[in-house]
Amino acid sequence: MTSRTVFPHRAIILSAGQGSRLLPHTENTPKALVDLSGRSMLEWQLLALEAAGIREAVVVTGFRDEQIDRAIERNAPALLRVRTLFNPFFKLADNLASCWLARAELSAGPCLILNGDTLFEPEIARRLLSAPSAPITVTIDRKGAYDADDMKVSTQGTQLKAIGKKLTAEETNGESIGFLRFEPAGAASFVAEIERTMRTPEGPGLWYLSAIHRLANAGVDVRVASIEGLEWGELDFPVDLERNREIAAGWKQRGLFEADAAPAGATS
Repeated sequence: MTSRTVFPHRAIILSAGQGSRLLPHTENTPKALVDLSGRSMLEWQLLALEAAGIREAVVVTGFRDEQIDRAIERNAPALLRVRTLFNPFFKLADNLASCWLARAELSAGPCLILNGDTLFEPEIARRLLSAPSAPITVTIDRKGAYDADDMKVSTQGTQLKAIGKKLTAEETNGESIGFLRFEPAGAASFVAEIERTMRTPEGPGLWYLSAIHRLANAGVDVRVASIEGLEWGELDFPVDLERNREIAAGWKQRGLFEADAAPAGATS
C-alpha cells in the first residue's frame, strides 16, 4: 500500500443493461434514463461526480445506447468530459464483461467504478476519494438486517474479507453499494482477474464484484470505506422508484447541487 491516495479523475459507469426487473419502465428506455424527479439516474450520477471533483466519465452503454448518447449531449455537466463505450454483448453477459471491455480505461490510471443504477449524493464520492490509500477500496453501508438481493460484505476492521449475495447472516456486517476506487496496483490486479475470468465458461455471466471477492480471498489488499449516514439508493425494481424519487426531490429542495441552489437574495 502506498503512503498516500492517488487521486482518480476518471469514473467508469456500468450502464449497459436494460434493467428488465424494472419493466415496464424500461421497455423502451434504459434504466439509466428513468426519470427521478426531473433528472435521470445518469444525470444525477454525473452531477455528483462533477461536484466531487471528477473530471471525466466513461459510460459503458448497451441497451438503447443512442438514447444515452443523446442524453449526454443535452445534459452533461459543464466541467465533466463524458464519453461512451458500447458493449455489444449486453444481452448475453453481465457487468463483468462491461469491465472487460473497459479494461484499457482501468489500466490508464487511478479511477472509480460504479453501477449505473446507484443514486448517491456527492459526499459519498468525496468520502470514497478521501479514504486512506489502498489498491482497491469498496464503499459500504451498514444496517440492521440484509435481504437476499443485497450485495453483502464481510469485513474485519477496514479489510474486506468477502463480498457476495450469498453470504450468510453470520458472515455479513455490511452492504456494498457498487461504488469502488482503484489505484494503479489494484486496477492491474482487477484487470488480470477479469481477463482470467472471461476465459472461463461462466465468466460472461458474472458480476464484476465476484472478481473483487476472489482478489480479496487471494490476499490482495481490498479495503472498505463506510458511507453510513449518507443518502443513496439502488434502482432494481418498480418499488424502488418511489424511494429514489423522494431522495432526488429532497436534494432539489435542499439545493444540494449547484444547479438547484436558490439564487443569491432569493426568498421562499
